[in-house]
Amino acid sequence: MSAIVILGAAVWPDGPSPTLRRRTLHAASLWQQNPAQIIVACGGLGKNAPTEATVMRDLLINAKVPTDVIHCDYQSTSTYENLRNAAQILKPFGIRNITIVTNGYHGPRSKLVARAVGLKPQVSAPDITGAHMPSHYRMVARELPAIPAYAARLLWWRFRDRNL
Repeated sequence: MSAIVILGAAVWPDGPSPTLRRRTLHAASLWQQNPAQIIVACGGLGKNAPTEATVMRDLLINAKVPTDVIHCDYQSTSTYENLRNAAQILKPFGIRNITIVTNGYHGPRSKLVARAVGLKPQVSAPDITGAHMPSHYRMVARELPAIPAYAARLLWWRFRDRNL
């Protein structure tokens, strides 16, 4: 068995950000191609209520994904927390093989984190047609220094989590 893990993205005052909507609907499409999977929606409360996971859950239900396959992490606020919490949700199912749904530029860092928390990841990114391209390119540029910085921080987070 495997799982689809949707990483969080912003909730705007009027609803899901386009990124959150694209990721969630892409995950629903992946699930419809293989309904033997469960879905973990990750994301806590950002600047606007409700939580990212709540919005994802509602979008998934509207896309005809049954509620019994949707599991939510309502607490996480970072890529590390998304994947650490997803790993804990998946543990009772014995699932380590996951498909991370995130933007393509975020895939390499997400895979690094997933491996660090004991998961076996692959990444599937939604189509970015219609995305605000200046923002997209800004996020691509942000990821370049973020990968080595996150690798260093992972050492600290894993040490801290082991000692909780």
